[in-house]
Amino acid sequence: MSSAPTTPLRQRMIEDMSIRQFGEKTQSDYVRVVADFARFLGRSPDQAEPEDLRRYQLHLASAGASPAKMNASVSALRFFFKITLGRQGYGERLATVRKEDRLPEVLSPEEVALLLHCAPSLKHKAALSIAYGCGLRVSEITHLKVSDIDSARMLIRVEQGKGRKERYVMLSPDLLALLRDWWLSARPKGWVFPGRDPGQPVTARQLDRACKAAAATAALGKRVSMHTLRHSFATHLLERKTDVRVIQALLGHKKLDTTARYTRVAIKTLGGVKSLLSVLRPPPA
Repeated sequence: MSSAPTTPLRQRMIEDMSIRQFGEKTQSDYVRVVADFARFLGRSPDQAEPEDLRRYQLHLASAGASPAKMNASVSALRFFFKITLGRQGYGERLATVRKEDRLPEVLSPEEVALLLHCAPSLKHKAALSIAYGCGLRVSEITHLKVSDIDSARMLIRVEQGKGRKERYVMLSPDLLALLRDWWLSARPKGWVFPGRDPGQPVTARQLDRACKAAAATAALGKRVSMHTLRHSFATHLLERKTDVRVIQALLGHKKLDTTARYTRVAIKTLGGVKSLLSVLRPPPA
């Protein structure tokens, strides 16, 4: 949360979000948006008029704000005016921006194998392998606990999924063997991937840096992030003719439309598609 002084108005907004059990990041983002709106106004945001909201959006658009930033400001300001201030109709004046419909970057199974081989350390190879082998979001990987690995049922429990939803994903024998190698090497007690402070999990930024470092070493020539591995997981499952609803459940998507976008990038490769999880095996000597 911001280190700025907590005014009664800010505190009330934070309490309103806490009642609704908003995540810490969402709360921080909403507070930051309202604070930026207040700086634009030059006075307390509760003194704003409907026209001020329009001027603020015009200000953001003129400054080249991305659709994601524009829409994030809409969500935060709608909450602030409707819930915290109880002013109906103010937020409805805000315009949402249509996002650019870009296809996700996807790696081939061979490129994934090379990327994992070039991971900076055993810890990072295990984390990247979970991103690809299970389709987890980077935030879900950072919050994995040792107790979430169910080797008896060959499942991983995702407890801190998006929207606070819990789900299970499959655990392949190759991935389990890799995780055991990592556990025997580091003996983590709480988090599967502890950070520099063993009491805290590794950060998403640290994992993404490791992923980019591996991509650079592998000379893939593509823009690669942790989320690219999740995209590749879904696409390769589709190429193996896995039902899209099964993939939706594995990814933890709320809407089927979100999963269905991968049908636009999935292709049937000549000679068949390599087994999805076979890339987790070490390359032959």
